[in-house]
Amino acid sequence: MNARPKFVVATPARSVCDDNARALTRVDALRFLALGTRRGTVGVPPEQTRLRPIFGLLNYAASKCVSQYRAESFRFALLPSFDRWVKKQLTPGDHIISSFGYTNESFKWVRAQGGKTFLDAGNSHPENFWELLSEEHRRWDCPFPPVAPHWNRRAVAMMPHVDYVLSPSSFVTRSFLERGFKPEQILRNVYPVDLSRFTPATEPRPKNRPFTIVSTGGLSLRKGAPYLLEALRLVHQRHPSARFLLSRLIADSAAPVVAKYSDLPIDWAPGLPHAQLAARLQSADVFVLPSLEEGLVRTALEAMACGLPVVLTPNTGADDFVRPGVSGSVVPIRDARALADALLEWGDRALASAAPPQRLIDGEALSFAHFEREFLAQLRERDLL
Repeated sequence: MNARPKFVVATPARSVCDDNARALTRVDALRFLALGTRRGTVGVPPEQTRLRPIFGLLNYAASKCVSQYRAESFRFALLPSFDRWVKKQLTPGDHIISSFGYTNESFKWVRAQGGKTFLDAGNSHPENFWELLSEEHRRWDCPFPPVAPHWNRRAVAMMPHVDYVLSPSSFVTRSFLERGFKPEQILRNVYPVDLSRFTPATEPRPKNRPFTIVSTGGLSLRKGAPYLLEALRLVHQRHPSARFLLSRLIADSAAPVVAKYSDLPIDWAPGLPHAQLAARLQSADVFVLPSLEEGLVRTALEAMACGLPVVLTPNTGADDFVRPGVSGSVVPIRDARALADALLEWGDRALASAAPPQRLIDGEALSFAHFEREFLAQLRERDLL
């Protein structure tokens, strides 16, 4: 009796695919994890890990030498080399998990040899991604395209060779169904999030604290920076003492927009480790992120774990976890007024509250154990385990 085929997981850098590799390892279904880094991942044995650190080294050098956009473009230009390296290590019957444009030739080869291909869809369908964000960049006269065009072409070219889509959210799922994929090709793949460090404050809200809004993601056109900043200005008009906590992670695309809002009382912070990030969330009243395109915004889930209501768009993925009126609000994209109105509504509720905050999300639904059970069950349903 022939042994059941195994899976190859291949990404140039550490990614959410590491969790799929860990789950497959635990049922002896992983052949190897291929990474362009010098270290593997916890939970995958060294003998099942293939490393090519030159990719990581070149990417690091580019990030230090050229602009953000050029560094990203260079990183994508390395994908064909990574793809060739992976393909050389495949065997007939292997299944493969990878992401947009990473392993096009490997996907073709796997299918030709009887295996199945799985796309980690950390974002919406590449055509949806490009159309939505290209329009946004035109709106703001941004000289940069959303991402390197050569990467988008490669991502689109990969789509005919995808058997299954690993989708983290209903937003991502819709984008693939609208472009011809069938429901049976979509596997739910909600990334596990360790919320153990993200807990609500134990004391009631300090009465002397001004209304405080936090957004822990970077600022870019993709993440709706213009609408966020305009909404904060509207809030400031109603609450002159309001405090805004933002991250000084500003993409090239958003820098000119951010400069126009220098009058706002923004408390800037760098990217923070989890302990400090949790403390920053606990010091706020509401979390906001008006992204135009995201697969699943983990920072919003962390905020809800800290007891903060969230104001999101339906294009964030995390909106799947929002209970309107209980744990947050979902507002249309590109609507600063709707964003401000939701923030003001939650601000009124926060200022009137005398009770300690409560966790607003089920941590078990985001645990690795839950992710593993769901992922492996879907593979068994398709007779792939």
